[in-house]
Amino acid sequence: MMLNNRMTFENLCMRNEPLANHSSYQIGGKANFFAMPETVEELLTLLQGCRTHGLDYFICGMGSNLLFPDNPREDTLYISLKKFVYWDIQPSKWFISSGTPMSMLAISGLLFNIPGYEFTYLLPGGLGAGIFMNAKYNHHQISDIIKTVYYVDLSDPSLSMQSIDVSQCKYGYKQSIFQMNPWLVLGADMLAVPDAQQIAAGNELLERWKSKEGMSTLASFYSYMDAEASALTKQGLMIPSDMTDIAKYRNGKRHFEYPSCGSVFKNNYDYGVPVGALVDRLNLKGKEYGGAMISPYHGNMIINHNHATAEEIQYLMNTIIEGVNTAFGFEPEPEVVVVK
Repeated sequence: MMLNNRMTFENLCMRNEPLANHSSYQIGGKANFFAMPETVEELLTLLQGCRTHGLDYFICGMGSNLLFPDNPREDTLYISLKKFVYWDIQPSKWFISSGTPMSMLAISGLLFNIPGYEFTYLLPGGLGAGIFMNAKYNHHQISDIIKTVYYVDLSDPSLSMQSIDVSQCKYGYKQSIFQMNPWLVLGADMLAVPDAQQIAAGNELLERWKSKEGMSTLASFYSYMDAEASALTKQGLMIPSDMTDIAKYRNGKRHFEYPSCGSVFKNNYDYGVPVGALVDRLNLKGKEYGGAMISPYHGNMIINHNHATAEEIQYLMNTIIEGVNTAFGFEPEPEVVVVK
């Protein structure tokens, strides 16, 4: 394969790029090295280049479940996969890349008349992150709708693509084998496959998203997905009640009003009470520290209320951890990835 003019490490890297532009928290200082690969070849070029140049790397998707540092490490290449968006539809196979928004599954499921994807509506992360953490909403999770996962073992010098059946992925509540190994998720084959007659419409859907160059803010993300769903109703398709209920719930909790990562902590099902409810019992909702605030509408959300820093978000995280531990006897486990 011939490399195009762009496919060199130097050409793929951006310098002094604000990480705040690539996170739903809109927090993060300038990265000395930053890249957004669009293909597997570009991604592998970057990883090999890090070895050559002695750089560490940090890989993320759409940046919706992480908190970037105020002062990024100068020897680290930050790689965002939010342009790593494509799918390959064949008669018996539907591959979706890891950078494709999970919410797009709900839209395409409606378009393709494939039920079971409704729960992904308005999940702001990419499919790769969903596979990594087994993203869920209510009683449905990503592991229910995928068949085979493709990945690269980052500890393997060859960086060759490998695959694993979903039954072998050790899935549990927000757990997977990918959290236990240095494996980078490239995408997955879905259980269902669209009808060939629908493929053109599906490709148009994906191209529209790609033209937006990924999510810039939670508000713009919601506006875009809502417009796509509304457009389908004009074609005579009915939006399932599961999707409208999700929109009502998330809007009721003001999920898209301020920059945030969504839920900050995993729920402790052994304790049996959601973390947000425990925070409410502690009367911590609405507590501010600098520009950060524990959401007045949802106790398990910490919002960037007024130009917050990562340090201020972490202060309120620690406040919740200490408060819950003192009052209820356990430390809630962070769901958000705090990038060092």
